[in-house]
Amino acid sequence: MRKGTIFFTLFALVTSLGCVRLGFWQLERLRERRERNAQVMARLGEAPVPFENLPRNSSIRYRRVRTTGTYDFTNELVLTSRGRNGAPGVHIVTPLRQDGTDTVVLVNRGWAYSPDGMRVDLGVFREDSIAIIDGFVEQFAVALGPVTTSSVERAVRRLDYDSMSARLPYPLAPFILVQTKDSGEFKAVDRGTPVRLEPPRLDEGPHRSYAIQWFGFAVVGVAGSIVVLLRDRTRHPEKGHESELQR
Repeated sequence: MRKGTIFFTLFALVTSLGCVRLGFWQLERLRERRERNAQVMARLGEAPVPFENLPRNSSIRYRRVRTTGTYDFTNELVLTSRGRNGAPGVHIVTPLRQDGTDTVVLVNRGWAYSPDGMRVDLGVFREDSIAIIDGFVEQFAVALGPVTTSSVERAVRRLDYDSMSARLPYPLAPFILVQTKDSGEFKAVDRGTPVRLEPPRLDEGPHRSYAIQWFGFAVVGVAGSIVVLLRDRTRHPEKGHESELQR
């Protein structure tokens, strides 16, 4: 057997083992995705709880909440570059002040069309200042770059807790509320409201197809190794067998 054949076979087998490992890794990701989906569905399926009864830990994400308060439109923000069904737009985020506490919570009131994904006439989307919020909890983002947009006064690229706290004149709750239903007595037919956001899509992602691809690559590598070995054996028989043929 030639050295080149040995080297190719070893390389193909090692590569196949790596592909098998990646295939099982994708199956593990699929299992985690399913567990997350089940958790999100369970939380969204629960009855809404009062804001003050929410635990202050990571388990509150996607939990349904109902609360009332007063919108502070003078300090609302625009979350830029939020497309919807292929259309550019923004999310309108408004602080909500609640009775009995000086801590406010940011409410994502929904999506609004914006040609450049940055500017929108906020006055068009004013609702009743007395609001009834029925939605779910979302976490603040982690700032991986600039948060503010210097060209637009109220625009931000992401909702980072430290940056938002520095912009607002009052204490800020450590999570965000996403409004999913209309609030107050405001009538959308009169002036229009932001398009309320839907809960996150719960799909299994591409992990299953990726796993199949990696396992397929592994099969190709093993099969290729077998073919190369058989061809090498046919073209270069062993010396002992060659001598028998010569006799």
